[in-house]
Amino acid sequence: MSTLPARFASIAELAEVAELAEVADTPSVAVVVDVMRAFTAAAWIFARGAEKVVLAETLDDALALKARHPGWVTLKDGPPAPGFDAVNSPAMLRSADLGGRTVVQKTTYGTVGALAVRDAPLVLCASFVVAGATARLLRTHSGTSVTFVVTGDNGQADEDLACAQYIVRRAADSGTDAAEFLRRAAASRAAARLADSAERGFQGVHPDDVALCLELDRFPFAMVAAPEGALMVLRPKPVPVPAGDGPG
Repeated sequence: MSTLPARFASIAELAEVAELAEVADTPSVAVVVDVMRAFTAAAWIFARGAEKVVLAETLDDALALKARHPGWVTLKDGPPAPGFDAVNSPAMLRSADLGGRTVVQKTTYGTVGALAVRDAPLVLCASFVVAGATARLLRTHSGTSVTFVVTGDNGQADEDLACAQYIVRRAADSGTDAAEFLRRAAASRAAARLADSAERGFQGVHPDDVALCLELDRFPFAMVAAPEGALMVLRPKPVPVPAGDGPG
């Protein structure tokens, strides 16, 4: 990390990549990474016009929110289930009409990670599809300690670790080559499991999910989570692209 350009060296030097279980203190800036699939799916939800995503702690909480707000859209991991309107599949969400809607999302790892650091002054939720915008936003916090929370596989997911390391590098050098980081994600256990599940025809998984999770900078926004009343709410934050900014 110390070889990165001096202008953004502080971001890299102050960045920490931690497993969810290791996050004991409240970070100044937390970047919660879930590539396959929570925060790739969330980005698609915003791309399809949703106003906000409410991060639910439990499935029962998601259903309770739906009961109080019948117009909200509920989403979960795994196969379809009573009371839930959608599943956590980017490919299945890419054609959804979510204009102006509120989506309640509950996943195995990503939403859990974001809720665990909800007291941080700034919480970003990230994946490869919003990596560039996330890195650009982090540049505005140069000199601030940043904790990347790797969520998948109980903090062992190499696709999430690769994405976190790429964002750190990209924040320091906009020309960082993403190829090796994407290769690691493509070779991860999560990618293999998703591909196998799709091949077996499991409900809640689409054959295009892995490819969509490996798209770099598909969307020009970062995703910021913050408390709104009793809820933890995720919203998109457009981040302008300076001239010459882009991956190698």
